[in-house]
Amino acid sequence: MTINFELVVEQSQKLIMTPALQQAIALLQFSTPELQDFIRNEMINNPLLDTQEQEQEQEKETKNNENKEDDFLSQESSFDWNDYFSEETVYFREKTAVRAKQEPAPVDLYGFGDKSLAEQLIFQLQISVLDKDDYVIGEYLIGNLDSYGYLRGEPGEHARFLHISEEKIMGVLQIIQAFEPSGVGARNLEECLLIQMRARPDTPPLAKTLVQKYLTEIAEGKYRLISREIGISLKELQELLDFIRTLNPKPGACLGGSEKVKYIVPDVLVEKVDGEYYIIINDNLPNLCINPFYRNLFMQGGEENVQGFIKKRLDSALWLMKSIEQRRITLYRVTQEIVRIQRAFLEHGIHHLKPLTLKEVADYLGVHESTVSRATANKYVQTPRGLYPLKFFFSVGLCGSGGRVRSALSIKTYLKKLIDDENPTSPYSDQEIELLLKKEGINISRRTITKYRKEMDIPPSFKRRRV
Repeated sequence: MTINFELVVEQSQKLIMTPALQQAIALLQFSTPELQDFIRNEMINNPLLDTQEQEQEQEKETKNNENKEDDFLSQESSFDWNDYFSEETVYFREKTAVRAKQEPAPVDLYGFGDKSLAEQLIFQLQISVLDKDDYVIGEYLIGNLDSYGYLRGEPGEHARFLHISEEKIMGVLQIIQAFEPSGVGARNLEECLLIQMRARPDTPPLAKTLVQKYLTEIAEGKYRLISREIGISLKELQELLDFIRTLNPKPGACLGGSEKVKYIVPDVLVEKVDGEYYIIINDNLPNLCINPFYRNLFMQGGEENVQGFIKKRLDSALWLMKSIEQRRITLYRVTQEIVRIQRAFLEHGIHHLKPLTLKEVADYLGVHESTVSRATANKYVQTPRGLYPLKFFFSVGLCGSGGRVRSALSIKTYLKKLIDDENPTSPYSDQEIELLLKKEGINISRRTITKYRKEMDIPPSFKRRRV
């Protein structure tokens, strides 16, 4: 057996993902806050990156230092020493700023603020329990509450862990169950609702019976069975159910906890002026430039290793500025095409939202479909119709009567409106909704209606029925 070694020259095309290309792709997918954080990190790691604002501040600081002595003399000659010793005013010598006497903060600002559920319960425990041992037990039980306010684990398990009696655990637990929000510290849904009922003087006696014996039947909509066994009319049963629905099954969820509210910053603004829609990229990014010190140092020449370092950082800085500008252009063009196609939605509302795919926008712009996907990922647009994610405008289409194509989002909106306007004593079944939609020229199957209803968290007809 012989092995033949020979050299063969072949020509082929390959896509090489260089680090710079990977960075450009990542920038396109970043939302505005993510891009701002990325730029801040790059400015820390790359000394050649600078902002025009910093350059202007340095020039102002230089001018201020030159005139510092004259400014000081002019300020000293006009300084009012009587005001300096006044109790009504405080001067800060470094900035020569004036702060007038402030009024005390209003009482409603001294609340819990952003404290978590556990912190609020600990505060109530401190003013409710005098015994040191009970306080330690209460602190332990509060630490075992979930985000909804329910106690995890059985009292017997906690008693064995703490090496105390179960009666001691139950005594402290009852104290916690009297805290606000009402219902906290319960071990199950039934106990949670009963705790809230005990705190309300307007609780009907039969409401407690329903919670203790018929929670499963209520969830399954077996209203006639319940009314027959209790011996009340359907109307009286409905009044009891309405009262139970005023209770909170998740008392701890109403508190924000330790997580801060995250506000959405739109990446793109679409405004209508004189009948035309204008697009504004709302990135609020700093105006990047090359640091003049390193730029002059590079132009003057010098040691080879220094020049190599500056050249590498210079290429990285220039590529970053180019990628940011390319991101703006791509995002603008994609949004412009979306506005052109979905103009009817912007003019008339959700029922006029057209089906749209990423491929349609990509083919029109002459880019790859993945580019449009990255450009619309994690980004929001503020329109005259409200704030929407850019992905909102892309939805599949379903054929209706007369060849008209409707988007899935518009069909869901019509479906929700149909259910909102139904007779609560005789809600529509999925089969009846299918017939009603066909009358409006929307041909979808009952299975699709069930799927859309579940996606919108709408219960079936027997659970929507009011007796």
